[in-house]
Amino acid sequence: PRSTPTAISIPRIGVEAEVMTLGTNPDGTVQVPPLEQAQRAGWYSPGVSPGEAGNAVIVGHVDSAKLGPAVFFSLGSLTKGDTITVSRADGTRATFTVDEVRSYPKDTFPSELVYGPGDVPALRVVTCGGVFDKAAGGYTDNVIVFARMTS
Repeated sequence: PRSTPTAISIPRIGVEAEVMTLGTNPDGTVQVPPLEQAQRAGWYSPGVSPGEAGNAVIVGHVDSAKLGPAVFFSLGSLTKGDTITVSRADGTRATFTVDEVRSYPKDTFPSELVYGPGDVPALRVVTCGGVFDKAAGGYTDNVIVFARMTS
């Protein structure tokens, strides 16, 4: 059943973070946590919640100019078999096992693989990667963790 995620734990990279609820911006893009709260992750609430069938999406910053390393600073170092646990408002936890970690240029972001429908409970964790493009004011790539629920 649907339940709002409240926290995410990724032991291998030392992540223990609160999860805020996010939606979409007026231009249709996915909201991200405010930079002042770069240590918090955000759940894309128009999608499924972690533990429901389909791809639940949690996003977070890699770093910020003011605060330095952010919640998902080490996300790209996860490997197949690492675990991610999401605590939910109903008191349950959903544990996911990483299948793969990939980097995609932002202009070829795989929306269907991230936000598209799925038959099994899965999780997509997204942050920035690549190099910081000062002119564009952001990173060139996205790092995406693909994981499936295992308990």
